[in-house]
Amino acid sequence: MKQILKYLKEYKKECICAPLFKLLEASFELIVPLVMAAIIDNGITASDKPYIWKMGGVLVLLAAVGLVSSVTAQYFAAKAAVGFSTKLRHILFEKIESLSFSKMDTVGTSTLITRMTSDINQVQSGVNLVLRLFLRSPFIVFGAMAMAFTVNVRAAMVFAVTIPLLSIVVFSVMAASLPLYKKVQSSLDTVLSHTRENLEGTRVIRAFNKQNDEIDSFNRDNEFLTNMQQVVGRISALTNPLTFIIINIATIAVIVSGGKQVYAGILTQGEVVALVNYMSQILVELIKLANLIVQVTKAVACGNRIADVLSIPSKLPDKNPKLIDAKAGAPEVEFDHVCMTYEGAADETLTDISFTVQKGQTIGIIGGTGSGKSSLVNLIPRFYDATKGTIRIQGNDINDYDAVQLRDKIGVVMQKAVLFAGTIADNLRWGKNDATEEEMWRALDIAQATEVVKGKEGGLDYMIEQGGKNLSGGQKQRLTIARAVVKDPDILILDDSASALDFATDASLRAALKGMHGDKTIFIVSQRTSSIQFADNIIVLDDGQMVGFGPHEKLLETCETYKEIYDSQFKKESDMTRQKEV
Repeated sequence: MKQILKYLKEYKKECICAPLFKLLEASFELIVPLVMAAIIDNGITASDKPYIWKMGGVLVLLAAVGLVSSVTAQYFAAKAAVGFSTKLRHILFEKIESLSFSKMDTVGTSTLITRMTSDINQVQSGVNLVLRLFLRSPFIVFGAMAMAFTVNVRAAMVFAVTIPLLSIVVFSVMAASLPLYKKVQSSLDTVLSHTRENLEGTRVIRAFNKQNDEIDSFNRDNEFLTNMQQVVGRISALTNPLTFIIINIATIAVIVSGGKQVYAGILTQGEVVALVNYMSQILVELIKLANLIVQVTKAVACGNRIADVLSIPSKLPDKNPKLIDAKAGAPEVEFDHVCMTYEGAADETLTDISFTVQKGQTIGIIGGTGSGKSSLVNLIPRFYDATKGTIRIQGNDINDYDAVQLRDKIGVVMQKAVLFAGTIADNLRWGKNDATEEEMWRALDIAQATEVVKGKEGGLDYMIEQGGKNLSGGQKQRLTIARAVVKDPDILILDDSASALDFATDASLRAALKGMHGDKTIFIVSQRTSSIQFADNIIVLDDGQMVGFGPHEKLLETCETYKEIYDSQFKKESDMTRQKEV
């Protein structure tokens, strides 16, 4: 929690003013019972109406000043709480953006969404309440007890016994509920994860007629969350009845003790009313304090969860003001005995990968499902980090680059085509913020997407829905390729990004990529040997190991794995051609 409270430093003035104005309001509130006692003893008893009106005016004045103080305190508290939560959202979002893919996989998307929304809202409410009530409520409680002693020591002893008992109740409830609130928030993560999974996979669920199974599974998760909330709710609910019982018993004790002293002439009727009012003030403030503690307990649990995300180490170095230059004559990309293991995995995903790629070369990557193709190319922009070995880009260790310098050199087209809500031009400019229309059309030509865009109403201004829902799979793939091409990177990575294209379009795309201006180094991950057989070199992976490296013809002779893949895709076609000739 301390890790996130440092972001309140920008609101020191508000954090000081809000409690001070609340204390000012509380001070006026403590005077009210004494004024009421004076009205009863000196005004009503003596039938002195001018005195009653005068003291009534004092009450109105105290109420007005207290209202102004309260509103001012609320303004400062709200400003600090909202500003703090805004800053925290920015920091948390920036942290999430800096996390590696492995950390994102470990933490989970639904958990991060909960941190950004529900958890920060709880922390915001907690800060607001603390600034308004954390000092005010104890001040009223102990101030009322002190004022009671100025009225009558004997009657005030009831206060001295009552307040410790109430404190024991309140803090016991807090101690019991704090760990349970952590479990509630964790259960909320599970429910959100299930909801998100169902929303994204709704077509698959319906295709397999699994609606009832998913409803039952969701109900189990939701019921567990509900039960946890009920348990912690019952514990928290004990606060009000227990405090009411103690306060009411104490009030009875004050009335009995005060009544006897009034009868004996030691106390006046007004003083007894003042003591009862002070006891009522204590009751109200302790109820507020109990609710505050419940809210603070939630806020602390949520704040610790946010701090857990912020404390995740980021392996990418901070932004380096010094630009790292390419070394003359060095290979564009070099893998030197690289191994990779996913976080939490027992075995290596990639084992002892070594190869060299010169500037301007096209490299194909092929292998069976799960062989590590995507894992290999994701190491180049450091979406994942190698656990052993060294990767060099333009002669420099990849770990020497910061994220901006490294990824400015690389254009990546992911396996899953992702577009964002906005125009086609907006999406293309993700690659280059100041891209001109000419540059965008050139990229669309290379990506074989010109006809797609021209066929849409508005062309580059055509609105894409979230996730590209109003485009086909092939159209989305071509636009994501164009987005990477607009960037004009030194290294272009196509991670099986043409799987939805027909063979003719795929061939045209490869030819256009080869003809891009400048010596671009291109990595093409594909399941089709036809898509990579014209590459300068082909990397063949099998169960995370590189079993072949070289051009197509050489691999057909020397690499059994590549030959099997090639034959499985082309042998039938060759046999059919041979039969026709016969």
